[in-house]
Amino acid sequence: MTTEKKVARRKLSLLELATELNNVSRACRVMGYSRQQFYEIRRNFQTYGAKGLIDCLPGARGPHPNRLSQEVEGAILAHSLKHPTHGCLRVAQELALEGLMVSSNGVRGVWTRHQLEIKHERLLRLEKAVRERKLELTEDQVKKFKGSDPEVSPQN
Repeated sequence: MTTEKKVARRKLSLLELATELNNVSRACRVMGYSRQQFYEIRRNFQTYGAKGLIDCLPGARGPHPNRLSQEVEGAILAHSLKHPTHGCLRVAQELALEGLMVSSNGVRGVWTRHQLEIKHERLLRLEKAVRERKLELTEDQVKKFKGSDPEVSPQN
């Protein structure tokens, strides 16, 4: 039995106890609910039946309405693959030059959804793409790979 069903069963028990005792206050005290919650539970039960006892959080379903389109998200990921050391502001500015308007926070949001927030994660993604032979490294990318190993300390 899921948690939602347990809560719904407990609410139904509250309604039954209030009917049995003929006293809403005592039933609420025994079950640990406030009278305001009781009346809300009763109203939901009368309106929606047993489904009204299940807790449903209000809010949007699915992605946020202001979320970036798939084309823009794809462009951000493609740019981040070609230039993994660029920060979110630079990515946003270079995409603006290509005609795609996106804020640096929008870039960061895409990176967060794809676990690419830090430069090292973006470099690992590039390395994986190269291993899978999806992409050839440029000289600039090779230099950045050599200088980005977090386990090697810089030479003095």
